[in-house]
Amino acid sequence: MPVISPTFNSSPLLFVRLAAVLFTCVTFSLVVHCGAYGGRSGDWCLFCWCFSFAGSLVVLLVELLGLQSRAPVSWRNFPITFATYAALFCLSASIIYPLYFLKGQHGSDRDYRIAASVFSCLATLAYMAEVSLSRARPGEVAGYMATAPGLLKVCETFVACVIFVFLDQSYERHGALKWCLAVYCVCFILSAAVIVLCVGECTGWLPFPFNRFLSAYALLAVLLYGTATIIWPVFNFDSNHLATRRDSSCGQGHTLCFWEKLVAVSALTGLNFLLYLADLVYSARLIFIKV
Repeated sequence: MPVISPTFNSSPLLFVRLAAVLFTCVTFSLVVHCGAYGGRSGDWCLFCWCFSFAGSLVVLLVELLGLQSRAPVSWRNFPITFATYAALFCLSASIIYPLYFLKGQHGSDRDYRIAASVFSCLATLAYMAEVSLSRARPGEVAGYMATAPGLLKVCETFVACVIFVFLDQSYERHGALKWCLAVYCVCFILSAAVIVLCVGECTGWLPFPFNRFLSAYALLAVLLYGTATIIWPVFNFDSNHLATRRDSSCGQGHTLCFWEKLVAVSALTGLNFLLYLADLVYSARLIFIKV
């Protein structure tokens, strides 16, 4: 007979995971019921909720049936990695959905959309609680993804994905902006590779110590993002270069205008620089725990 994980059964993880499944299910059910998910923004929000619901349901069933040892991934790394992504997905949907789908709405449709926004926020809180409960404590043996550098890797890849969404073809206007694109791609690929290696328990395949690779990569990423943090806004907004200005189309419709996208990329580049800087500090201080 399958045995339920003692840690899972005796901790609040069961309740926060059940809450996450319930909240995400209610959220996308409300949105689908009132048909309020048109356009790219609505499709993204719906994807976030459905992805989070499906993944949480899988994690919950594996835990309840005691199938962790049969899973093709590291169960010390996969649940918290997924919960972190789900928290970020639901957070983005909780911001985007009310921003674009509550304006100018009246009657029952508005009530459904408000309720969906509230449950999306509750789902975000549930995933944040799961991450907080699952992360490694000082002196505790845990997977790399449960440590601060591991969680930062997830945030770094998520922010990079959002940057890619906002880029469009704006990087083609100047060679310096293509350098920024190269920085985003290289750092994203390496961070994603680290996550895959940890979740797939493949770190032993590397021909060099994994912890040294992490420290060297964190330093490289800080240097690369440092250049992009300066280059992107300078070559897009400085009067001596492209000097992009806000136009009348900004603030209209369900999408960002070109200028707003450039500003968003600038802000997200700075955010990722800070994340990689924190990653470097933690990686230098962290006593490596074998994944």
